Amino acid sequence: MTAPAVLTVFAVALALLGPALLSRASWLERSPRIGIAAWQALSVSLVSAALLAGLSLAVPAIPWTTDLGQLIRTCAMTIVAQYSTPGGAVVSATGAAAALVILARVAYCVVADRTLAARNRKAQLDALALIARPHLRYDALVVEHPAAAAYCLPGRGRQIVLTSAALSALDHSQLLAVLAHERAHLRGRHDLILAAADSLQRAFPRIAAFRTARTELGRLVEMLADDNAARQSDRTTVATALVRLAEHGMTPVTALGAGGESALSRVRRLISPVRPLGAGRTTLAALALGILLSVPVFVAIAPASAATPMPPCPVSGQALTM
Repeated sequence: MTAPAVLTVFAVALALLGPALLSRASWLERSPRIGIAAWQALSVSLVSAALLAGLSLAVPAIPWTTDLGQLIRTCAMTIVAQYSTPGGAVVSATGAAAALVILARVAYCVVADRTLAARNRKAQLDALALIARPHLRYDALVVEHPAAAAYCLPGRGRQIVLTSAALSALDHSQLLAVLAHERAHLRGRHDLILAAADSLQRAFPRIAAFRTARTELGRLVEMLADDNAARQSDRTTVATALVRLAEHGMTPVTALGAGGESALSRVRRLISPVRPLGAGRTTLAALALGILLSVPVFVAIAPASAATPMPPCPVSGQALTM
């Protein structure tokens, strides 16, 4: 029973302390890619800890052995012993039910969210086919609209959309920067990162850690796209384009746009001196994230390596001679 208790305490501590620690870590903005990985690792580790806690209750610790036959016999004997008493059966069934509920809830929300997103994206593409006109110079669709906006629709039939007001508000260099930003979203499939966060937030709406993770991931994917755009244009040009889009911008549902609520904080970041995280700190961060992901698995399998092997069942002939 040690592993389920440790995993439960770990999950609770991660849910309560993890978001606060990551939100205060300014180094995440210096390397948005590492920041995205950090929030994803937090979410995955939290879900896996809760899932493995349930599985640890349902399945007893079975000693490791290289003898397949002995492993199968030991597994059967251990499970029978676990479920032979009413108390053991209740605890095991509770753990199995909890693990099943977590898996089913996450799977349902993922499928439901992806289905809804695909439906909304198709509706927007159908509407664009009727009202948008292609802009051959910028390889984008143009929609007549008084609000300056630039966004992309990922997935099948992916498109970059500019409003007529955006064409008027931005000069050529700023438009190139915005297009580079949107292409970075499409190449990096940032929509999948946000879709996974949306699904976890919907699956566990009362857990604030997933809401915070979704908000921070939304900021970080935009910063990552900003950095990609800044490699083709200077950072001042990208920042100026963001300011002009943020003044009267809008972004449809299921789309990723260069403007948005985080635009002003991203502008401050772009005009500040560049401070790369560096190879050393990046390596340390990657190592820490690997440890974070491996802790639930290690805690779950550790009892098996420490468990005492059960004596094999006696052969019938030997039992008679004794």
